[in-house]
Amino acid sequence: MNQPVTDFSGVERQTGAQPEWTVIWLHGLGADGHDFEPIVPELVRPGWPALRFVFPHAPVQPVTINNGMAMRAWYDIASFDPNAPQDDAGIRASVARVEALIARENARGIPAERIVLAGFSQGGAVVLAAGLRHAQKLGGIVALSTYLPLVPSLAEEAAAANREIPIFMAHGSQDPVVVPARGEASRDVLEALGYRVQWQRYPMQHAVCAAEINDLAAWFQARFG
Repeated sequence: MNQPVTDFSGVERQTGAQPEWTVIWLHGLGADGHDFEPIVPELVRPGWPALRFVFPHAPVQPVTINNGMAMRAWYDIASFDPNAPQDDAGIRASVARVEALIARENARGIPAERIVLAGFSQGGAVVLAAGLRHAQKLGGIVALSTYLPLVPSLAEEAAAANREIPIFMAHGSQDPVVVPARGEASRDVLEALGYRVQWQRYPMQHAVCAAEINDLAAWFQARFG
């Protein structure tokens, strides 16, 4: 059984008393849990159940692609080349962190099916890896400006409980960090494995835009309805 997080490091925001749903949202490389805190009032719509947003801080660690500079990162990145070796151990360590955060919400009365995992860039990669492998049915996955990691092991490690999990993926058409083709290739892998992916593309770089927030709000509305 997953052990609850006892030393949570991050930011939490609730939209009402006694939350019925939780959104665990992971930031990108070099940011922290405050990065997406401002999205809460922009995203939430009237009539939604009370939500708890959990924005954890990634640990501080050296990042190879940034000359070994220490910064908040969910795992190390050696190169932006999609064919470069991935930090398998680092990704799996962050997947374990997400598992612990899910267990923390379970202990606070939120069942797994009412937990949505969301993430941007590096955080999005982690929530894809974690959500598809989680043993209990989750409420959904939001993966923004990101890619699917640990592809070779996914078919074997994917959890049966989340074979039909709703997935929202979005990408900027001018993204110079995670190039659009990489996001599209990840979408294609997921669809080939039978996952339902709502794919959106926006005229932006490595960022989030108002149209994306509106589309994401509509996706959440479908979950809550």
